[in-house]
Amino acid sequence: MGYRDIHISDGSAEDDSMQSDSLNNKDEGHIPPNNEEDMVEAFRNLLLLHGHLTSNHGDHNTLLRFLKMRDFDLEKSKDAFLDYMKWRLDSKVDLISKKFKFEEYDEVKKHYPHGFHKVDKSGRPIYIERLGMADLNAFLKATTVDRYVNYHIKEQEKTLSLRYPACSIASEKHVSSTTTILDVSGVGMSNFSKPARSPFMEIQKIDSNYYPETLHRLFVVNASSGFRMLWLALKTFLDARTLAKVQVLGPNYLGELLEAIDLSNLPTFLGGNCTCSDHGGCLFSDERTWNDPDIKEKIQESSTIEDADSETQTTDKVSENASANQKENSGKIMITLEKYTALKTAVKDSQKKIEMLEVSLHETKKVLKGLAEIIKPNETEANLLPNTNRFRVRQIS
Repeated sequence: MGYRDIHISDGSAEDDSMQSDSLNNKDEGHIPPNNEEDMVEAFRNLLLLHGHLTSNHGDHNTLLRFLKMRDFDLEKSKDAFLDYMKWRLDSKVDLISKKFKFEEYDEVKKHYPHGFHKVDKSGRPIYIERLGMADLNAFLKATTVDRYVNYHIKEQEKTLSLRYPACSIASEKHVSSTTTILDVSGVGMSNFSKPARSPFMEIQKIDSNYYPETLHRLFVVNASSGFRMLWLALKTFLDARTLAKVQVLGPNYLGELLEAIDLSNLPTFLGGNCTCSDHGGCLFSDERTWNDPDIKEKIQESSTIEDADSETQTTDKVSENASANQKENSGKIMITLEKYTALKTAVKDSQKKIEMLEVSLHETKKVLKGLAEIIKPNETEANLLPNTNRFRVRQIS
């Protein structure tokens, strides 16, 4: 990543121009193929054929996220998805989502201010962290790294199952990613000690490998000169796709935030108008549509219907008695998969032919070299003969 992609700004005109270039290209890291729908169906069919797809995790959005994660390479996407399913089983994610209680929630928030708060102009949920106010020692007294990781997993599951669907209903368009703001006022190298790195690295690994393509944009604000060295270290833990979505800003960041977020949806500590005084502060409120009882009810109804439909579709796809219409749809999916397989086979065949040609060329060179060794002494002998005999026809032995 270059300086134009990730940089620290003090709000100057030159920096503003560079920020605009970076933002204009943020979502251009990968242009999905025209047959995105076909690729999702082909991916689903590939997983079904190998018995790796369950009704709970075979929805369109989940499969699309893993396809984007691996640039629509079916085999690599399958490997990433299988790692994800294994991790869910090994880590007991479903149990964490339903049963885990984070009793130290309020205490942790005091020493590590963070939380979801309202939505951006496109209806995406906003997540905020005030890293500069974090007290690591008090944080580790209030909880453990393992418990905080479980809490983070529970929150990620809630975002997928509740926050995104609620935002989609409220904005009347599909929402599947988050706008994040990190306030790093006062943060420097001293804040990145080994105890601080441990939860950061674990959470980054989880988000990158198991919740891919859920970050829309990341604003890092109040970045001082002391943050530059820390950022160089932090970047090594982030993949290129995540880095392309990051914008690091100095103290004059408000103009950039207001392009994406309404002033009324920004907390006062970030220059906005919101205080959430009735909820103990913006980062304690978790305030927005996902807490609306009517929307929650709609999500529950939709989830019940989709689960039933998904279970039925999964059974029908692997059933020998599938209807003619289902067979026709499956045939279309198989054609897409067959085209992909045929292309891979053609590439391998071409590589083999190239290797054979290289071997043949090598052998030809050896033969020509041998002929040259035979011809060379005969030419020398011919030069010693009288001129009248030079054109006699002689047998070369």
